Order: sequence, then structure tokens, then C-alpha cells
Amino acid sequence: MKPMLVLKRMKNVIAAMGGIFILSAALSACTNSAANSGMMAFPPQTLPVFQVHPTNASTTEEYTASLEGTKNVDIRPQVSGYLQQIYVDEGAFVHKGQPLFRIDAKVYQAQLDNAKANLLAAKANEENAQINVSKLQPLLQANVVSDVQMKSAQAALDASKASVAQAEAMVQNASINVGYTEVTAPVDGYLGKIPYKLGSLVGSTDAQPLTVLSEVADVYAYFSMSEQDFLAFKDRYKGATVEDKIRQMPPVQLVLSNGSVYAEKGKVETVEGQFDKNIGAISFRVLFPNPNGLLRTGNTGKIRIPTQQAQVMVVPQEATFELQDKVFVFAVGDSNKVASKPISIAGTSGNYYLVKGGLNTGDKLVYTGLDRLRDGVVIVPQPMSLDSLITARPL
Repeated sequence: MKPMLVLKRMKNVIAAMGGIFILSAALSACTNSAANSGMMAFPPQTLPVFQVHPTNASTTEEYTASLEGTKNVDIRPQVSGYLQQIYVDEGAFVHKGQPLFRIDAKVYQAQLDNAKANLLAAKANEENAQINVSKLQPLLQANVVSDVQMKSAQAALDASKASVAQAEAMVQNASINVGYTEVTAPVDGYLGKIPYKLGSLVGSTDAQPLTVLSEVADVYAYFSMSEQDFLAFKDRYKGATVEDKIRQMPPVQLVLSNGSVYAEKGKVETVEGQFDKNIGAISFRVLFPNPNGLLRTGNTGKIRIPTQQAQVMVVPQEATFELQDKVFVFAVGDSNKVASKPISIAGTSGNYYLVKGGLNTGDKLVYTGLDRLRDGVVIVPQPMSLDSLITARPL
């Protein structure tokens, strides 16, 4: 290639590279200028800020519970026989004394009739023996009959009276068996499943009852505490004994399976004497009124126990954010710069966190707008009163 042609091409390359460098410098200058002008265009945010201070609050503890009627009665037949009549349906509400089932009574009615006939015969024998004694009494006084004959007649009378008593007992027993053929409700309540059908042979030794009757004017809720919770319970309430401490417990709530709170409050009544060694827990029993029959045996829910907390820090939940399973707040420091701080939660009360660590009295926290903040950002604090917020939206 000719030297003049090579030199010309090199000049063109150098010129092109110089143009690219100039263009890049110009773009960089424009970018920096735009960035600088953008930072100057956005003033510090004005955000509501409140001061934290200790206050009294109430927390709640929840425990899984199962419900039972105060009386769950297995309805079993007292006599054996074929199921002749079923007067009720599964799930029905029945009253005490209401007929539920009828067992074929023919055999027991025949036994009753036979017992009554035996009673009549025994009474006839007694009357005959009484006549003999009455006839011998004047003859004995006239020395016509011996004393031995009189004693023999009296013994026959006594035996006939015993036979009458025995026959009366047989009549009563047969009458009871006839009465047992009609099975009635021992208490008011709701019926469970009825596994037997008409014509089934039933008896008192059957493993399965005719049905189960639950009295649910009041219901029991059973829940368990771990050993740690039980020790905390004993420290929390006054009293020399566990029974004294239970009497000091406030009324508790029942949270139903759909998340709603049952209208009636319950009272903790008893606690078991021993821990269950298999699960390491101890069981409590709560009594709830059930005037509308809403609660049934087998229901589940949660027992909510309120606990008073004295002089704890309270922070609205909207003034917090979570990061890696920890709860943080933005605290306002010198020069109105914000910094994130982790806090330790002791419990909740309504829409508030009760804080046991991470805050000091007088700390200033950002209430809302946390999603627009990061550490070191300067804000314009807009003071607000935490007490006013708690008044408007109580703990």
C-alpha cells in the first residue's frame, strides 16, 4: 500500500475517535447537570412524627380450645329388644322426659302380666292362711286344738305374706322393664348421631349407644398451657393457691373458627392437677353461657385471655415495617435525619405493638410514609400526639 494512502487513513481514524470522546464528555456533563438539578428540585418530605412514652395497656394471649357440653350423656337401652320406634332425628333439640326411642315391649308386657297373676295367687293364699288362723284362735282358747297347731297355722300365714311381698316385687320389676322399653331424654340438649335403624336389635351391653345427648345451656371450653406459660400464669395473679389465682383471672373471650368473637364471655373454673407428660401441658376449663345454642359439642376455637401491662412503650403498627422477620421503626435524630431501629415486641393490643426493647422515652418516630424513607434522609417533622391517636383509636 502507498505511504500517502496509509497516512490519510490514520488521520481519519484519529479524527473519528476524537469526535466520540467529545460526544461522551458532552453526554456526561448533561447527565451530571440533570442529576444535580433533580436533587435540587425535591425538597425534604414533611412527615408526621410522634414521641413515645410509657403507658398502661392490655395484651391478649390465645390458646387453642375444644368445646363440650356440660353434660354429654350416652343414651343406652336398659333392656334388650328390637327397636320399634324412633321418635326424633339426629341433631334435634329435645327436652328432659321427651320420648326418643321405643323398644318392642311384648316380652316385657307378658312378664308383667304373669307377675300380676302370681301376685293375685299369693294374695289368695295369704287370705286363706289368715282365715285358718282366725278359726283356730277361739279353739285354742277352748283347749280344743293344741298350741302346735296354732303355731303351724301362723307360720303358714307368715309364709303367704312373704310370698305376696315377693310377688309385688316381681310386679314392680316387670313394670320397670316395661317402662324401660320407652327411652326418654334425661336432660335438655341436642342429639348426636343415631347409628341404629328401625328393627335393630339393641341391648344394654352394646358398645355403641343409641345416641349421645349434649346439654349445652352452658358449654365447657378446654385449653392447655405449656409449662412455661403456666409458670408465668402463677406469677401474674395474686393468691396462695392455684384456685385463688384462677379466681383473680378476668373474664375471657372465645374466638370462633371463622375468626369472629363469641358474644358471651367465659370464666376460667378449674385446672387439672397434673401435666400431661406426653405433650408437657396442663389443661384448663372455661364455662361459657350458651343461651342461643350457638355452641355445640365438638366446636373448636381459641381462648383469648387479656393481660394488663403497666408502663410499656406503645407504637402504632403502621409506624413499623418488617425486614427479615424483624420489626423496625424510623427514628428522627439530629438535623432531622431518620435512621431505622429494630424493636422487640412484647405483644399486641388492637392495632398497636407493645415494645419491650429498642426504644427510650422521648424517642421521635415517623408515623406514616415509611415506604419513601431510607437511612440518612432528612425530613421536615410534623409533630403529632400519640395520646390523641390512642384516644381516637383505643388500645
